[in-house]
Order: sequence, then structure tokens, then C-alpha cells
Amino acid sequence: MSTSQANNGVRCAPALRRGTGALAVAVLLAGCTVGPNFVPPPAPRVARFVPPDDPGAASGSWSGDGRTQALSTDAALTRDWWTRFGSRAIDSTVAEALTGSPTLDLAEATLRRSEHALRAGQGIFFPQVDAQASASRQRAWPLRTGQALPASIFNLFTLSATVSYTLDLWGGEQRQVEALAADVDAQRQALAGAYLMLTANVVNTMVARAAYRDEAAATREMIGLLDEQIRLTGAQVTAGAAAYVAVLTLESQRASLEAALPALDQKRAQADDLLALLAGRYPVDWRTPDLSLDGIELPASLPDTAPSSLVRRRPDILQAEAQLHVASAQVGVATAALYPNLTLSASGGFDSVVASKLFAPAGRAWSVGAGLTAPIFHGGTLLNRRRAAQDAYDEADAAYRQVVLSAFSQVADTLRALANDAMALDAQARAMAAARDALKLTQAGYDAGIAGYVQLLVADLQYHQARIAWLQTVAQRLQDTVAFYVALGGGWGDAG
Repeated sequence: MSTSQANNGVRCAPALRRGTGALAVAVLLAGCTVGPNFVPPPAPRVARFVPPDDPGAASGSWSGDGRTQALSTDAALTRDWWTRFGSRAIDSTVAEALTGSPTLDLAEATLRRSEHALRAGQGIFFPQVDAQASASRQRAWPLRTGQALPASIFNLFTLSATVSYTLDLWGGEQRQVEALAADVDAQRQALAGAYLMLTANVVNTMVARAAYRDEAAATREMIGLLDEQIRLTGAQVTAGAAAYVAVLTLESQRASLEAALPALDQKRAQADDLLALLAGRYPVDWRTPDLSLDGIELPASLPDTAPSSLVRRRPDILQAEAQLHVASAQVGVATAALYPNLTLSASGGFDSVVASKLFAPAGRAWSVGAGLTAPIFHGGTLLNRRRAAQDAYDEADAAYRQVVLSAFSQVADTLRALANDAMALDAQARAMAAARDALKLTQAGYDAGIAGYVQLLVADLQYHQARIAWLQTVAQRLQDTVAFYVALGGGWGDAG
């Protein structure tokens, strides 16, 4: 078993150790609580997310294309983290999704169900009171009891109340309510996780859609340039100044670019459909706000989070911890089932053969009693149920550790991605700048009569190719920034 089960034994009232006489009665009423007392697992003793010999990711500051991102302790991690991208289109789409998402409705309903189950479970700590009323007509035959009397027919009216209370001597019911309360915590964290993933999916999809839009626009511009180049090359072929193979080569390039357009349009349409799904709308009723990558800001200041606080920030870790708590409490429930069960009961009421005399003193009846049930032989069922509960705890403990490891891995991945994105974007920006400068020089040469128009078109085409690669890198950096916010918990955890 994990170290989080710190006190794996029986917790009894102090009077149990002193009990005689009246104290023994107090002990019976107070009871004991068997099973482990849950202690949350400690935070991993990890000083950093990435090794110090990884200078790119460990530096905490990354510059690319003139834009710098840096970790800062002053940057708060809030639940509306997507507003850091400075896009009204993203903000409005996220708001639509938070309002209409069936995924959130499902998670909220599951949380309400667990809360009602907890309230229902807490009722075991109160006496159970029931009332019974009956009216019947009966025929009694005294000979059945050995009396030589004639049969009689009479009415019987009964009104009574019963009070019963099961003493939680071993804390089994307390552990069951503890498990229900922990399940409420788990569902609350599941709801937080649903919010986080919904908003992340919306922002990621909006970024991707903007990239598809800009890439398609650049591709259409390239096709237009190729059309002009094909026209001029065709004229050169007619004049005998060029071979026809040059036209075929250009037409092949144009066809390749034209073939890429339907794929980009399809991806953008799929992004629209996904956004409609996330917002709980039908595709026919959904219109995505127009957005280009130029309309999305890159957050410059990112939250700097200590590794030790990550386990209190991420909803998935907190949910796994709550599920571990549930499993721990269920060990106590299964343990309590091995011990005797004591129930106190009392009843009182009235019986009468005449309805008008139902409350007469002669018709009063009452009873007080106690019942003890102790398991003796169940074919190993109870013992194996306890062992199964312990195994379930071990499962939950392993699942918790796996979630924590995955969380740290995700943070490390995003830190490395941000560092690599900055370097890649810087290189792509230099490539695009070089292509832009080459285009300007070629334009100047064309204006001076030194360069031909075909050379100008080729330079323009190369610039657009470099721009498409730059757009893709910009989108990747934005999406990895989204992944970083998600990896830190998006402000939904206890430490958020």
C-alpha cells in the first residue's frame, strides 16, 4: 500500500481504552473507525521540470522573429487564460462554447448526482422513523388455539410508529460517507478538467483555422503568380526564346498548388464543424468569426510555476487524488463489514376493533429492543471483499502516480516546444526576410531594365513559399503556448 495510507488501523474513541460502566456505553455510541485514514500524497521532490543541461528549455526566455516569451512569477495563471491572446474572435467563441457545450452539461449533471448521493448517504447518521396504519376485517377461529369457542368476525384498526437506529460501531457508514464526499471532489475536478479541455480545444481550433485561412490566401496568390509566369513563358515559347518544357514545369507547379487548396479548404471546414460541436451547435447553424494569425497576439509573459505546486494546480491530478481517497475509504467500509452490527429499535402505537376507540388507553402497545448481527461464516466473501478493496486502492495509487508523471512530462514537453518554436520561427523569419529582400532587389533590377519579368515572378513566388512556412511556424508557436497553459492546469487547481 502507498505511504498516503498513513494510519492503517482502527481509530477508536479514547474512552475505549478506559471504558467500564457508563464509559462503555459511551464507547458503543461513539464507535470506532476502522480502515486507513487518508493522507494526500506528498508533492514530488523535483526541483525543476527540465534538466539544467537543456539550456533552451531551462532558460525560461525564448526569442524568435523579434518576439520574446519569458516565464515570470508576476504572470498570474487565471481561468480566463485565453484572453492573453488578445483576440475578440477567440474570446467570443470560447464564450459560446462555455454557454452551449453538452460536455459541460454532462459534467455538471454528474457533479450534481454525486452531491445528491452524498446527501443521501449522510442520512444514515439520523434515526429512521416510519409510520404504519392499517384497517382490516378478520375472522378468528379459537379452536386453532385449543379453545372451544365459536368463530368471530371483527374489524381491526392499527396505527403505529417505528424508530430504528443503526450504531456505526466500526465507522463503516462514516467511511462510506467519506467515500461519497471524496467522489464529489473527484467530480468537481472532472468538471474543472472539462472546462479546461473545452477552452483549450476552442483556442487551438481557432488558431489552426486562422493558419489554414492565411495559408490558403498565400497559396492563391502563388497560383496567380504562376499563371502570369506561364503566360509570359508561353509567349517566349511562341517567339522561340524558350522551350515548351518550361511551360510544362510551371503548369506542374501550379497544379500541385491548386491540389493543396481543397485540402486547406477541407481543414478549415472541419475546424468550423469542430467549433460548432464544441459550442453545442449544428454545423448549419454555426458561423465562425473570421480570424487571421495577424489578429492573435503571442503572450509575452508566461506563468512561472514551481514543480512542487503542480499537483495542486492540475484538475486531472486533483481528480486522481480524490479517486485515491475514495478507494482508501472503501477499504474501511469493507473492513467494518467484518465486525458485528448493532441496531436499536422502538415502536409504539394503538390497536382497536372500533375505529372511534383507536386512541383509547387500553389499545396502547409499544416495544423497545436491540438487534445484533455478527458475521460468522460467509465462505470467504467478506475477507476477499476487503482484499479486493485494498487492491482497488493499489490501482488508484498507481493511477495517481501515472497522472503525476504524465503531468510533469507534459510541462517539460511544452517548455522544450516553446524553446524550439522560438528558434524555428527565428530561422523562418530570416528565410522570409531574405526572400523579401531578394524580391525587392529583383524589383529594382526589373525597374532598371536589368532583370526580366520572369525573374521577378520567380522571386515573388519564393517569397510566398517562405511566407507559408513562416505562417505554419507562427501557428505552431501559438498552439504550443496553449498547450503550456493547459499543462499548468489553466488556473483551475487549488493553487490556481
